[in-house]
Formats: sequence, structure tokens, C-alpha cells
Amino acid sequence: MPRPELRLEPKLQQKLVITAQLQLAIRLLQLNQLDLVQEVAQQLVENPALEEASTTLEAGSTPESAEKEKEVSAGEDAERDQDDIDYEAFFQHLEDSYQRAPGEKEAPNPDLPTIEQVLRTQGSLSEHLLWQLEMSAIPGRLKPVGEAILGNLDERGYLQATTEEIARMAPEGEAWAPEEIEQVRRVIQRFDPVGVASRDLRECLLVQLEVAGLADSPAARIVRDHLDLVEEGRDEELAEAIGVGLDDLDEVLEVIRHLDPSPGTKYNARPVTYIIPDVFVVKDGNDYRILLNEDGLPKLRLSPSYRRFLERISRGDEKDPEAKKFIREKVRAALHLIRSLDERQRTIYKVARSIVKFQRPFLDHGVEHLRPLVLRDVADDIGMHESTVSRVVNQKYMHTPRGLFEMRFFFHSGISSSAGQAVSSLSVKDKIRRLIEEEDPDRPLSDQAIAEILHKEGLEIARRTVNKYREDLGIPPSTQRRRRRRSKRR
Repeated sequence: MPRPELRLEPKLQQKLVITAQLQLAIRLLQLNQLDLVQEVAQQLVENPALEEASTTLEAGSTPESAEKEKEVSAGEDAERDQDDIDYEAFFQHLEDSYQRAPGEKEAPNPDLPTIEQVLRTQGSLSEHLLWQLEMSAIPGRLKPVGEAILGNLDERGYLQATTEEIARMAPEGEAWAPEEIEQVRRVIQRFDPVGVASRDLRECLLVQLEVAGLADSPAARIVRDHLDLVEEGRDEELAEAIGVGLDDLDEVLEVIRHLDPSPGTKYNARPVTYIIPDVFVVKDGNDYRILLNEDGLPKLRLSPSYRRFLERISRGDEKDPEAKKFIREKVRAALHLIRSLDERQRTIYKVARSIVKFQRPFLDHGVEHLRPLVLRDVADDIGMHESTVSRVVNQKYMHTPRGLFEMRFFFHSGISSSAGQAVSSLSVKDKIRRLIEEEDPDRPLSDQAIAEILHKEGLEIARRTVNKYREDLGIPPSTQRRRRRRSKRR
């Protein structure tokens, strides 16, 4: 029996290794302009080897001497003059306080918050309702019941927990009876906004009608028994069910239209998000120029002090191993950040230039000339991977003469045409929208009719595709459009 033998054998293989520098480059590439400025500011605070390049000349320096000092960029190892500033003397003569001269106005402090930051924002739905709960006549023993109810409301203001689930939330040693829970819930339903803590749409609308003194009105009867007829637009059946004419039915439906089906939504409004373009496309004669937005993004360089530290290490003057390790790590991180930022800007520029090249007809003539475009087209054009292009266009915006668009806006699938060229799905949606806007109110176009019209224009599109695009546009089907227009005429 042969004995097992241990031996070493060299083996050559290839595998993907994501280095720290590559991870940094990928992370920076995904950031938009605002997040990038914040990331750079954070790196300036954390890395002492990194500093912002000054754009002004120091006292006693000349343009020729300033020209010798260059920022470190990708593939560049620039030489810098020695920093001869006497920091001790500088801080010795710096006064701790500053007294303004008589009549001198105080300059605005850029570190203070702006007026938008100190304005009071609207409170959330839970805060608004908790304040009313504390001010209500609900007994103190049942206030925790109200807090449990308010803690289980969704964004619309509807109660998501059952009575049994709320009863199980009682503290140890206490018991909440179902009658007590319903009693508290009915009180909360009459808080502002009216209808919160309801379990469904019908109950929410009925509470609002009750508070308005219309509990026994035809509108309440419709909501209570015939809400399905309202949703389906079956006006004749609805008028017959409640015993009114079609002319009077419109007045009753107008009351229902003024009710709020989602009373909690207005207190859960999302904050306004300001969009800062990452790329500007400017028309210059018959051509388009691409400008990267670098507003707020400082020019970075390696600290001259740390360059001198590196020179000391290379000469062997620095003996502390911990100090050498710290300096090398910080310098390496600073250079990686500078090179990654430079690579990010060049990659965004390449992608933006390729998008402008493919979508030149859109920039010249409008959305009807938008071409079908996929990530692979741009990736092949600039010689990069699709994942890189995807990271570039993610959450980034381009300002063009046609308006402000997310960079993903320019990527759409295509619909075949009889001319042999594909047409962008966005252009087809625009055609469908215009056809519906121009249709006869008494004879709205069905999805099949729209498909036939587009067929005559050379677009090979199926009825189900028209249906999908119409729903994406938020346009109801032809039967509902006919009923709505007839109701408006009445």
C-alpha cells in the first residue's frame, strides 16, 4: 500500500481581486454631485495628508513661483517648493478676538445655517395626532390605547392592526377590552385630519360625511352601499339605485369627490429634494459642448509637509516605525482619492459625450426624435463595461437645452418600424398621449384603434403594448374617459 506523500506544487490561476483603490473608485463613481462634495469634505477632515489647493498667491510669491507648484493628478508626481511659512510666528500675532470699528457692518457668517434650515417644518402625522390625543377628553387610563392605535397607522392614515392585536399590546397586569379600544378609535377618527384610524375606504369616507352632518344624505348611501358602482362609472345604475335623476346624481358625486380618501398623506409629504446637475450640455453654434459641474468640489493636492516627511523617510532620517507606517498610509490614501476623482470625472465626461452623440436628434428636434438606446451601446462606444456605465448614469442628472433629465432618461427600448429603424418607447408613449388628447370626446379611441393608427404610421405595435404604455402614462381606458367627459358636460 503506497504511503501518502506531502509535497508542494506551484499553481497558476487568474482571479478577480477588488483592491482598496478599485473599491474607492467604484464608490465615488456612484455618488452624485452633492454626495461627492460631502465625501470630499469628510476626507479632508479625516486625512491630514490631504489638503485643498489654494487659488491665491501667498505674500511675496510671484506667478512664476506659483506656476512651479502643481497639483498631484493621475499619473503625475509633481515637484513642490518647500513650505517656508513660520506657523509659530503667524499664530503668535493672531488675536483671540476681533473688535469691529464704529459703523462697520458685520459680514455674514458662512458657518451659520441658512434661512431654509431654520424654518420650522410641518410635523409628522403621528406628532400631530399625539398632540390631539393629549388634549382630548379620553380618560388617562385609555391614553395608552390611543398611543397603540396611532402607532399602527400607515402613510394614508389607515389602521393596520386588528382589535385583538391592539388588545395584546396592553402592559403587563392590564387588560384593554374590545369595547374600550373601539371607543378610543371612534374618538381618534374625528381628530384632524378627519377619517384617520379607519380600517378601509368606505369607513373613512363615512366618518367624514358624518362629521360634515351628511350621515343620512344620498352621498352617504352611495358610499355605504354602492361604492363599487362609483368606481366602475356605472352612472345609470347608480342613479336608479338611490332614486335620483342623472342631473342630481352629479351633484351628489361632487360631494364625494371633495372627500379625502387618504387623510394622512398630507402629513407624510416627502421633503423637497433639490436636484444639482452633474453635467451641463450647452449648445455652441451647431455643436454641443459638455461641461462637468465642479461647483463646490475643491481642488485637492498632497500636503507639502507630508511630502517632506516622505523625503525624510527615503533618506532614513525618520526612525519611528509607527510614524513611517502612518505617513505612508495617509499619503497612499490621499493619492488614491485624487486619482479616483480624476478618473471619475473623465468617465462621466465620456459617458455624457456618448449620450449626446447618440441622442443628437432629440437635442435638436425634441422627444419625438429620441432614439432607442441601451447601456451596451454606450459601453461599446467608450470601451468600458456596462456596469461602469450603469454606475455613471445612476442618480445623476444632465442639464440640456431641452430641460433637466436624469441620465437614465436617455436609455429606452425600441419599437420596430416599417422603415427598418427602431423608435424609442418614450416617443411611442408621446404619440399615444397626443392621440388621446386630440380624440373625439364622444368617441374615445380604444387601445385597438390606437394600435391601428400607429400601424398606419409604420409602427409595429400590439394592442397589449398600447395598453401597457397607456397605463404607464396614467390614462384610463376609453370607457372611463367617455363617462368622465359626459359627467363634466352635465
